[in-house]
Amino acid sequence: MVAVLALVLPALALAHNVAAADRAALAAAHGAQPFIYAYLGAKHMVTGYDHLLFLLGVIFFLHRLRDVAGYVTLFALGHSITLLAGVLGGVHVNSYLVDAVIGFSVVYKAFENLGGFRALFGAALNTRAAVFLFGLCHGLGLATKIQELSLSRDSLLGNLVSFNVGVELGQLLALILMVLLITLWRRSARFDRQAFVANAIIMACGFVLVGYQLTGYFIGART
Repeated sequence: MVAVLALVLPALALAHNVAAADRAALAAAHGAQPFIYAYLGAKHMVTGYDHLLFLLGVIFFLHRLRDVAGYVTLFALGHSITLLAGVLGGVHVNSYLVDAVIGFSVVYKAFENLGGFRALFGAALNTRAAVFLFGLCHGLGLATKIQELSLSRDSLLGNLVSFNVGVELGQLLALILMVLLITLWRRSARFDRQAFVANAIIMACGFVLVGYQLTGYFIGART
């Protein structure tokens, strides 16, 4: 597990950062640029390790595609609401703190998958409500990063919608791959034992992300 964390730790810490080339492309984009924004939205999702870890936890033990679609729709709805409202409405939050909450969402879902809530409290939380609420947090985390960019106000709404469409397309591609791999994995006789280890690793990665973001917040508060 230590080796896995060493590999993913740098990626988790930079999960929401926007690459310099992408920053330059967005700063130079004026007017309606649906393809540029959709591409960058899709790129953000497929490289957004915090999003993917949370989604992996959400679908890990779902067997029916209808259930997968239901949970992912709730997440996408929450993600879309705060992404658009945060940027267009000028809702500002501390990026370190919201990203720490996003890391905690990964911890929460893995802990639930491990049966932690039932063991401690004798009952599970309302998973659908939690997925929607954490979706709001994930979208707000992205909104904080977009607010740091020099975006043209011309056609901003349309461009943000295109960005969000790209996010959902990237999410769909990632989900298709994850569902296929998990479906194949379930055929293994060792799935149950390995699933426990996998969710323990997911939870550990969430704690790493929380730790990084809180460290950044407290260091920033002292400077």
